[in-house]
This record gives sequence, C-alpha cells and structure tokens, in this order.
Amino acid sequence: MTTVPVPRQPSQSPDLPGGTPAPDITPVFALKELVSRLNREHNKVQDLLSSLGFALRSFTNLNQFLELTPLIASRVTDADGGALILFRPNGQLRLERIHCQDGHNCQTIRKALETATLQLTASSPTVGTALVPSADLTAALDYQVNRHLGADVQMFGTAILSKNEERGRLYVFSYDPNYEWTETRQKLVRLVADQTAVAIATDELTVELRKKERLDRELEIGEEIQRQLLPRQCPQIEGLELAARCKNANRVGGDYYDFIPVNYDQVRAKKGTLSNCNRWSITIGDVMGKGVPAGLIMTMLRGMLRAEVLNGHQPSRILQHLNHVMYADLENSNRFVTLFYSEYNTETQVLSYSNAAHNPPLLWQAATGKITRLDTLGMLIGLDVDTQYFDAQVQLAPGDTVIYFTDGFTDAASPNGDRYDEENLVKDVEYACQTYGNPQEILEYLFGQVQQFVGAGRDANDDMTLIVMRVKPE
Repeated sequence: MTTVPVPRQPSQSPDLPGGTPAPDITPVFALKELVSRLNREHNKVQDLLSSLGFALRSFTNLNQFLELTPLIASRVTDADGGALILFRPNGQLRLERIHCQDGHNCQTIRKALETATLQLTASSPTVGTALVPSADLTAALDYQVNRHLGADVQMFGTAILSKNEERGRLYVFSYDPNYEWTETRQKLVRLVADQTAVAIATDELTVELRKKERLDRELEIGEEIQRQLLPRQCPQIEGLELAARCKNANRVGGDYYDFIPVNYDQVRAKKGTLSNCNRWSITIGDVMGKGVPAGLIMTMLRGMLRAEVLNGHQPSRILQHLNHVMYADLENSNRFVTLFYSEYNTETQVLSYSNAAHNPPLLWQAATGKITRLDTLGMLIGLDVDTQYFDAQVQLAPGDTVIYFTDGFTDAASPNGDRYDEENLVKDVEYACQTYGNPQEILEYLFGQVQQFVGAGRDANDDMTLIVMRVKPE
C-alpha cells in the first residue's frame, strides 16, 4: 500500500485581495517570484529588441524607423522616456524624435532639449564659453542637455556611430530618484543606438544606390545618343571600301569619326541621292579626356563641323573656323581637341587633308608596299586662337589603304606597362594590308592585335577608334 504525504497546512496569513488566501512568504517562494519576474523582464526586452530588429530588416522609410528608437530605448530600460538628436552635415543639431510616458513632462523635456540644441547650434562649438566647457560637440551637447533638464532627471546618453563617425546622440531619462543606470541598462541603450546607426547607414546607401541608378540611366541615355551621332554604318562611296569602329573606354567617350557628303546640298537640289556625291569628308578626332565631359564636347564638335563642311571651304579653312568658334568653350573647360580632316574626290581619287595635331593616318601604297604618314602643321583646336592650319593632297591609286586611328591604339598598355606605340601599329598595318582583302578584315585584325597586346580580359584605358579606307582595286 502506497502512502501519500499529507500536505502541510499553511500558516495563518492575511488574505490577498478578492478573498484568495496569500501563500507563505518563504525564501523559496520569494526566489521563485524573483526568477519569474526576471524571466518576464527578459522576455519583454527580447520582444522589444526583436521588434526593432524586424523593423531594421524590413524598413523602407528611415523616419518611420527613427520613431521607434527613443520608444524602444526607454521601454527596455524601464525609463520614463527617450530622445534622439542627430547631427546634420551642415553642422546643425536637430531634435529628431522624442518619446515620453507622461504627456505633461514630455512638453518640458521637449522644450529643454530644443533649447539646448538651439543654443549649441547658435554658438560655435570650437569656442569655449561659460556655458560650453568643451570644444567637443558631444561633450558640449551632453552638458547643455543635462543643464536644461535639471538635476532631478536621471539621464544617460550614448553615441550614434556610423562609419566611425558620430551622427547623433540617443538619450534616455527617468524622473525616479531611485533609478540607477546599471551596466545592463547602459548596454541595452547602446544596442538600440547601434541598430539606429545601422538604419542610418542603410538609408544613406539606399540613397547613393538610387543616385547611381539615375546616373547609370543618364549614362545609358548619353551612350545611346552618342551611338546615334556616330555613323551607324559606313556609307557607300564610289570607288572606296570602308570599315570603322569606335570602342569607348567608358560608356561615353571622346573619340569622334564621321563621313560627311561635302556637296550633298548640290546633289539634293538636283533630286539626287548620297550615292551621287563625288566629294566626301572623312574625319577622325579625339577630345582630351574621356567620359561624359569629353562626350559633350565631341557632340558639340560634330554639330559645328557638319555645318562648316557645307560651306565648301578647304580643309585648312574648316579647321581654322572650328578653332575660332570652339576656342572660348574649350579654354573654359581646360580641354582640347585633335582633329584630322580629309576630303576624298571620287572622280580624281585625290585625298585633300589638314591636321590639327591628331595622330597622322597611315597610307599603305599598294604599288610599293610602303607606309607613309599623312600630316600637316597645326596646333590642337582650342589651344591657340591664332594658330594656322595648312593643306596637303595625296593622289591615291587602286589598292591603296589609309588607316585613320586615335591614340587609344598607340597608348594601349600591356600588363607590364609597355605601350603598343606606333611602331607596332605600323608593322601590323603593313602585314594586314598585304594579307587581307577588304577593310573589315584589316580592322578586325588590328583590333585583335591590340587586344592580344593588352591581354585577354583586360580593357584599354582610353577610347580606341579606327577607320580603314581602301581604294577599290581595278
């Protein structure tokens, strides 16, 4: 037979409210109550911090997140309220958010904090005064906040640190004279402050990302506009075979090439087409620098050159006019333009040209297999308003090939820093002209040689443009 112990009868004690007998106040019971209370407090703190962490992971609006910061900080520490003050990039301090359990005291707290921030903003933090004992902004702010809140308020403040830079202060306060800022409470406030700093940094990264997306979109538009301004394909010019390519180092570049019908206005007046034009401008240029600024100047150059070509002047006069018109704009932008301008006459097979300090095109003569440079004296466009340009001509023959290029080719660097330079280009041009039967094959070979020199998977540091013009063999 199993015996069951008889429970001990409780001693006489006052009843709890509602008529329920009160349990014995024993050390074991008191310990259980303490453990239960601590568990409840621990669970409450965990729940609050979890809510803040969830808000941090899912927030889309920084202002909405900042509203939680003083509220959570005060509740996890059983304080009467909290306040968030942020430092602005312009040096001003702003009371961003405030939370109080007592509405009446909240007005007093708000007024005190706003007065402290206004006074500190109005005075230079680097100049010590009777009210600001330190030039350090944080120390000065803590001093002002303490002074305006008064000695009856128990306050603790900690920094909002983002990227090793203090972005503000989180304050938590209590009116309870027996309230103590234990180490645990201070750690909890710092934890909330750290999450706030993460939210601020995340918001700034989001803003920067949006700016970058807008910039990428603008660059994409600029790239598309520039692509449309450059010839989409080479024109059909009687007696010539053409190939051309422009490869920008960035999305928008400063290299320029064009094929412009010189006497198109005359042909159009006679109801003709481009195939009836017997004079064509073949032009290549390079704006110093790359990227959007160079691309904008290239666009301006294209418009001015096309308008100038229709006037029917000699190549040197065209460069002279361009230099006069663009000088002021280029001088203000500290940029210059190299430009080689040539005109080909389909009837005489004469190439007339003038050079504004651009890389001289290479002429490979089919009859001799020799390469000569097509060059004239002349300074960069935009360097000297009074510079003079000169004209020259060369008689082309069937099979002759002219290679127009920009310095992106000759300046291309290998992994060890060596330059491709013009000597290598001349050797490759000579080989290509002897080996390949059409300009497109020559162009592909030359681009391939430069890429091989630069290295597989590596991009050149400058824009590269190439025009291959061959007089059709008989």
